[in-house]
Amino acid sequence: MNQEEDEIKIRYEKRKNLSPDRYSILNPATILIEQEKERGMIKWIKKNHIEPLENKKLLEIGCGNGTNIQKLIRFGFNPANIFANDLIEERLHSAELNLPSQINFYVGSALDLNFKENEFDIVFQSMVFSSILDSDYKLKLAEKMWQWVKPGGGILWYDFIYNNPSNPDVKGIGLKEVERLFRTNKIQYQKITLAPPLARIVAKINPMFYHILNATYILRTHLMIWITK
Repeated sequence: MNQEEDEIKIRYEKRKNLSPDRYSILNPATILIEQEKERGMIKWIKKNHIEPLENKKLLEIGCGNGTNIQKLIRFGFNPANIFANDLIEERLHSAELNLPSQINFYVGSALDLNFKENEFDIVFQSMVFSSILDSDYKLKLAEKMWQWVKPGGGILWYDFIYNNPSNPDVKGIGLKEVERLFRTNKIQYQKITLAPPLARIVAKINPMFYHILNATYILRTHLMIWITK
């Protein structure tokens, strides 16, 4: 398992060579993608009657700089009930700078976290599993996440489903693989997010083109999934 984690760190280090504008919230494509993701999360909350949010205990695996948690706090989650983990110390430190101090931060491997069984109402991952190339590691992490979720709670999942021929450091994960990882078919999903390479091109021309092309289902590349325990 340590070998895969070392490889993940190397892959993330390589991403620093990308243009700093690529994932900036000031990039027209980034803000459109994030807004759509936010709407998807609100739809998940309303459809599954997750409220009242302030009482829900949530863990995010791979929290990055804290962008997702910022959304969750705006929705009404209590920072004291949010637990944030990232494998990479630099990324977790960035989250600590961006987020309220009441949040519980954990750096290092998610496989080493020692939470009790049935600890959380929600365990959340966004763009983590597509960055894991080792199948055994994916399964071990899925088992841990499932163990931590309370009966009646679930896994909130956002990730892409197609391989990127120009990026061998990531691998898409389809719905069937998600079902195998968590050994359940108690799954709701939304297919969202215009393919980011396309979104970056059209959003620079006119943000309206994002919405026009995104109306074509086949051009959406990500799944937002709720896996109920």
